[in-house]
Amino acid sequence: MNFTNLFKIALKAINNNKTRSFLTMLGIIIGVASVIAMLAIGQGSKVSIQKNIAEMGSNMIMINPGADRGPGGARMSADDMQTLTLNDYNTIVDQSKYLAAVSPNVSSGGQIIFGNNNYQSSVTGVSQGYLTIRQLSVESGDMFTDADIKSAAKVCVIGKTIVDNLFPNGADPIGQIIRFKQIPVKVIGVLKSKGYNSMGMDQDDIVLMPYTTVMKRVLAQTYLSGIYASAITEDMTDQAIEDVTTILRTNHKLRDGADDDFSIRSQEELSSMMTSTTDMMTILLACVAGISLVVGGIGIMNIMYVSVTERTREIGLRMSVGARGIDILSQFLIEAILISVTGGIIGVILGIGASYFVKSILNWPISIEAWTVALSFLVCSITGVFFGWYPAKKAANLDPIEAIRYE
Repeated sequence: MNFTNLFKIALKAINNNKTRSFLTMLGIIIGVASVIAMLAIGQGSKVSIQKNIAEMGSNMIMINPGADRGPGGARMSADDMQTLTLNDYNTIVDQSKYLAAVSPNVSSGGQIIFGNNNYQSSVTGVSQGYLTIRQLSVESGDMFTDADIKSAAKVCVIGKTIVDNLFPNGADPIGQIIRFKQIPVKVIGVLKSKGYNSMGMDQDDIVLMPYTTVMKRVLAQTYLSGIYASAITEDMTDQAIEDVTTILRTNHKLRDGADDDFSIRSQEELSSMMTSTTDMMTILLACVAGISLVVGGIGIMNIMYVSVTERTREIGLRMSVGARGIDILSQFLIEAILISVTGGIIGVILGIGASYFVKSILNWPISIEAWTVALSFLVCSITGVFFGWYPAKKAANLDPIEAIRYE
């Protein structure tokens, strides 16, 4: 018996039991749809996180005072927090070979006031290189200059969130005087809006001042809270970190074998950690959804057993007129695969539809990749073969005479 005839017989058997066949497919449909939707959400989260980290500066390097003690390490003392100085910053600027931009960082939190409006935020003291490092740009007005830094000028550049809260009536903030800790500061620029990042942080809630202004007029301190830097290219990040480590160890006169009194982190490291976390969550979600495929496969096996029992006499008649065991095996196997594959196709359509529904209703990021659809379809096909094989084999091994006598 050729394949075409076997296919027609299997199709006819499914058509004669439409409701039962659809209910059998339901497990496969739900399983495939769930796997595609879960993978789409997981991959979407991963892409979104990578995009947001890239927007923050994918080749950004953060140098912090104090040794890297890890998440469970002992709390650092005040001396540990004062290991980075302006001398370290100037030395890195002069000697580093792999950095495109460097900026010191000092910050302080408090109320920012303009007229009757006030807003709780923080002020960050930086140099002009901070814009390059964080991929920020001035939308209106100007960035402060080297002259402003040298004179510790009381000027600032603010983000859109600060503008909205201090100037709710739409007044132009450029040239206005705002106050921070009773210190009057002139607004000379407004940054282009960047919105929220993947971790829910408002990137427009920002006030930038010359680092000398914050150190001398706001905090009255001589040490830095940290140093931000940007590698020339993302591929040079590791070289840049090694270079900065060597410069700082020499500057701090640390002996060979002594622990660093500073720590260095890169966005690449953060990206790898976040990516591995989202990958783990995606795999977990896919495994949970994949349980539906197993349940669907068991449903196929159960129905195929019922089908073999119901059609025992038919099998006996076919074998008595010359059908071989391989023909009977193929017939029932094709039937199982047809149920599985049809359920898979419907599941793929529903899974893609559900993913876009989640995106439109909940505004969750999704990313449907071809390999996830192909994988789901392949799994459901294998499920059909795996769970359909045993009932089909049982049918092929029936004794023709006993089968014809079966009531």
